[in-house]
Amino acid sequence: ALWPAAAVEVYTSKEVDAVNGTNLRLKCTFSSSSPISQNLSVTWNFQPEDLSSHEPVFYYLKEPYKLSVGRFKERVTWDGNIERYDASIVIWNLQPTDNGTFTCQVKNPPDVAGIVGEVRLRVVQKVHFSEIHFLAVAIGSACVLMIIVVIVVMICQHRRKKAQEKRIEVSDTEL
Repeated sequence: ALWPAAAVEVYTSKEVDAVNGTNLRLKCTFSSSSPISQNLSVTWNFQPEDLSSHEPVFYYLKEPYKLSVGRFKERVTWDGNIERYDASIVIWNLQPTDNGTFTCQVKNPPDVAGIVGEVRLRVVQKVHFSEIHFLAVAIGSACVLMIIVVIVVMICQHRRKKAQEKRIEVSDTEL
């Protein structure tokens, strides 16, 4: 008889763009065929774009452990919640040298095998002009234009009313 294999499935974004100097939450969620174990561990690693060796980023086992050395020392904090199947972290002060692939691995004994989540980070100098930005500018411009039209109409009505009152005064004085 074959028994179903126990496995942990990890979910991350495929790619993320972030602006240089900002902070970024790298989201990592997981599911397990077993209840959450006291020995559940989360390991975050990083591989730079030049494909040099993997570097540790963060480790969790019963509690978060910060790195004492490396490029991510003092720049990574735990932002997950194991009870909610969340193993996310925050990277502070992103730099171009952070370009590369981050991996999130969760082990929940007896579920120790499974898919490792990978997210490719690209640190950019500025945000690209997206459809959302275009839509925001278009809606904002339309609102400003409508306000200007309403003000012009009100000014024209006010001037017409004043001119009409002046004509009535002139005709009253002539009589």
